[in-house]
Amino acid sequence: MMAKSNTLQAMLDRAKGSGEAMTAPSPKPDISSRKPTLNGRKGTKLIGGHFSPEVSTQLRIIAAEEGTTVQSLLGEALDDLFVKKGRSRIVSG
Repeated sequence: MMAKSNTLQAMLDRAKGSGEAMTAPSPKPDISSRKPTLNGRKGTKLIGGHFSPEVSTQLRIIAAEEGTTVQSLLGEALDDLFVKKGRSRIVSG
């Protein structure tokens, strides 16, 4: 039984046989050039979840209608949840 050849090796062999010029892989991006974290995010943690596109659309529509942000609406909703569960409000100021 013939062993499967390494895919990378097979590509190298094909390139070598066809006379194609081999190029070096792209260097990893320089992370020092990334945008710095916004000052308003210092000392905070991202809380996320996966929801249907309809949920996202509704949140964006409500935010636009009220002239606010999705983040503000989520903070308001979390505060309401904390009150419902007998906890103190800590998100909205």
